Amino acid sequence: MVQSKQTEDVKDWVYCMRRGLFSEAWTFSDATLKERAGKPCWHWPRHRQYVWDGSSLSGKRVLVRCYHGLGDTIQFIRYAPMLKQLAKEVIVWAQPPLLSILKSMNGIDRLLPLHDGTPEVAYDVDVEVMELPHIFRTTIETIPLQIPYLDVEPMTLSSGDNFSVGLVWQAGDWDPRRHLSFEDLLPLFATEGVDFYVLQAGAINAGWQQGYGIHPGEFSLADYARVVKGLDLLITVDSMPAHLAGALNVPVWTLLHADADWRWMIDRNDSPWYPSMRLFRQQEQGDWEKVIQRVKRELAKLVNQKDRLGDSKVSSNR
Repeated sequence: MVQSKQTEDVKDWVYCMRRGLFSEAWTFSDATLKERAGKPCWHWPRHRQYVWDGSSLSGKRVLVRCYHGLGDTIQFIRYAPMLKQLAKEVIVWAQPPLLSILKSMNGIDRLLPLHDGTPEVAYDVDVEVMELPHIFRTTIETIPLQIPYLDVEPMTLSSGDNFSVGLVWQAGDWDPRRHLSFEDLLPLFATEGVDFYVLQAGAINAGWQQGYGIHPGEFSLADYARVVKGLDLLITVDSMPAHLAGALNVPVWTLLHADADWRWMIDRNDSPWYPSMRLFRQQEQGDWEKVIQRVKRELAKLVNQKDRLGDSKVSSNR
């Protein structure tokens, strides 16, 4: 995929993807594919290296390289069953923490742990996992939605009747605008009928204050997925847990800064990538207060709905 800085007066790949104009976006990707032909990129940082050279995948042994973040792999591994329909063999070279989860994914013949060397496997064509939407010429209508496409056994968190809600407020460092402070979340704790679970990695260093929410501990990613599967709702910033919940079909409310990543598009409160996801966007850059106020109101409505129905598993994607 080709990403460039969005401008309001010039159409580019990001401009098109944000507006759901996927077919137009692929024309930019096609042009870049031709432009980069024969140009080496091995000396670039791995996450900036392109892979696919435009070769056909039909009947080939295809190596899928997962060079970006964990969330990116989770989002785009959904293409494995489609790829398997074309390819002779699908080999996925993925981040080691994900391997146990990806074992549940249909369409993968072999899973290999990603490392800084070269893959010790024979293949005919290789692609980067984020190039798969381009390869399949995806449109809004053809996004693969066989969801859940990852499967884990849920972890029992509580035997009580309260609504179980996970919280994640910080993401990776590449875009700090995605971060909230823990103090930003404090108004949520006034919501009655909710058990909040602190699922932020390194919670204490990220500002968690004891006495607010239940911290179940630090987990391997496989067990973290089981915790997420056991929730009624996950509230998270734009980070890996959002993708994990979406892939598991767990209700998830994703908190976005005003200039959010292309994959969340613009002017939408839902995501075509994840039916169980709801988006809560900043209206002004840096203003998380209004976002949390809205989340608090919607969460109270959700708890009231549960109380009326007498069922903790109510829809949280309205």
